[in-house]
Amino acid sequence: MSRTNFENLRVYKLSEELADANRDIVAKWDVFAKDKVGRQIVRSADSVGANIAEGAGRHNFQDNRRFVKIARGSLNETQYFLRRAFKRNLLTPAEVKKLKPVVDNLAPQLNSYLQSIGRAHECE
Repeated sequence: MSRTNFENLRVYKLSEELADANRDIVAKWDVFAKDKVGRQIVRSADSVGANIAEGAGRHNFQDNRRFVKIARGSLNETQYFLRRAFKRNLLTPAEVKKLKPVVDNLAPQLNSYLQSIGRAHECE
């Protein structure tokens, strides 16, 4: 499969790291936890990267910006469900230590990416 431009974005690579780490963690949970919280975590974390990719595939900056805003919302949703998982003792301290820097880094990178979209167009 050939590499597309969005796959070279640092923000996209971080979104993949978050999605993969969440899936690996949730896969170890019991059926009830997977069904109630795990499915939501995996879905919302996957949505971050999916929306970055979809926005990059749109060939105008307004659509791209809209999808990055949706990605930002999906990241917030992921954070919410991770907090629920932590409160329900589903995440170990080691898992939190692994996920926290990715989440903390991804949020400002999404904002920076959002601000950068369309700048070249605005200067024309």
